Amino acid sequence: MQSTLKTLAIGVAMTGSLFIGPVAMADGAALYTAKLCQTCHGVDAKTPLIPQYPKLVGQSEIYLLQQMKDIRDGKRTNGLSAAMKALTMTVTDDEFATIAKWLVSLK
Repeated sequence: MQSTLKTLAIGVAMTGSLFIGPVAMADGAALYTAKLCQTCHGVDAKTPLIPQYPKLVGQSEIYLLQQMKDIRDGKRTNGLSAAMKALTMTVTDDEFATIAKWLVSLK
C-alpha cells in the first residue's frame, strides 16, 4: 500500500509541476491547485479526502510551513507523509511560504 501511494504521488507530483507558470508562483490559491494540494486536503483546505489527512485551515503559518518542509526534507515520516513527500519535492521554499500565507487567510 505504501509503495502504491508513493508511486502515485510521484506521478502526480511530476505531472502537477508541469502546469505552473510565473503568474501562479505569486498566488497561493493557484499554487495550492497547481501543486495538487487540493487532491488530498480538499479545494477549501478543510475538507480532506479521508479523515487521516489534516485540515489545513486554522493552522498557523509557521506550523504549516514547517510541516511542509519537514515532509519534503524527510524529517517527518509518520502517518501518510510518505505519500506527500513525493508531492512536496517539486515545491520551493518560496512556494511553500506563499501557500502557507494563503492558507492562513482562509476562514
